[in-house]
Amino acid sequence: MIKPVYFRIKRYALLLLLAVVLPGCSLFGDDDELQIDTNSGEQQMYRQAQRYIDTNNFDLAISALQQLESRYPFGKYAEQAQLELIYAHHGAFENEAAVEAADRFIRLHPQHPSVDYAFYMKGVAAYDLNKGFFANIVPQDDSKRDVSGVREAFAEFSTLLTRYPNSRYAQDARARMVYIRNMLARHEIHVANYYFKRGAYMAALKRGQNVVENMQETTAVADGLAVMTQAYLLLEMPDLAADTTRVLCLNYPEHPNLDSDCTFSGGYNADGLERSWLNQVSLGLLDPPEAPQFDYRPGFES
Repeated sequence: MIKPVYFRIKRYALLLLLAVVLPGCSLFGDDDELQIDTNSGEQQMYRQAQRYIDTNNFDLAISALQQLESRYPFGKYAEQAQLELIYAHHGAFENEAAVEAADRFIRLHPQHPSVDYAFYMKGVAAYDLNKGFFANIVPQDDSKRDVSGVREAFAEFSTLLTRYPNSRYAQDARARMVYIRNMLARHEIHVANYYFKRGAYMAALKRGQNVVENMQETTAVADGLAVMTQAYLLLEMPDLAADTTRVLCLNYPEHPNLDSDCTFSGGYNADGLERSWLNQVSLGLLDPPEAPQFDYRPGFES
């Protein structure tokens, strides 16, 4: 039953549609059919919870698994119920509860044969902590959202690979880490673009440097160099701007901010970026000037 969780459109989109199309009707049949039979034996209760999971009735699955563990805390299905509870919480979009359930299982059963699954699911749930509901329905650029949970997810996947390199979840965890690393680097570029709007050129420069120096294997390095070049120009450091442009041209000659002769274009110099009095007195918060924006990704718009 335990298996990796892949990116998917969540069930609530379908439930929302059915609620509109079939007003007044039960989505799952009669309520009597969904009541949990607490008088059944341990095995029957576990199988009932499994049926709820198999049909994506995660709220009912959570209730069934919690009752199973409460009724049979030392039964043969207790540990398995704790594991499946992690998955059920995640399926119900209760990601904080999923992280807590994973932590609890790791603490109680550090030597369990399936403890690697708890680490894996903790990372999956942490990644989704700050995602809004509609992010599961409408495609969004994850790199523009709060990445605190994403950093935690990266750490959990890293722990999984360190402790259990041969885990059945290792391959998926590695793929997720590559995606997260690229996403975090892209997030740095978005922050740099914001600093350009604020007129905080040194702060933008530091974000670009962080990508170039510490995120070398990511897809955002080209934009990191472009950010650095633009910041050096705005800070009136032409020599450093020229050096960075040469590096950008040598490694990414197709970058859209380079002309055919490898001249950096499309940016602004310090004199050419005019800021209104309102922008100056609000420290860049209000009435921002047109400023450079870097997002060199085919298929995306900045």
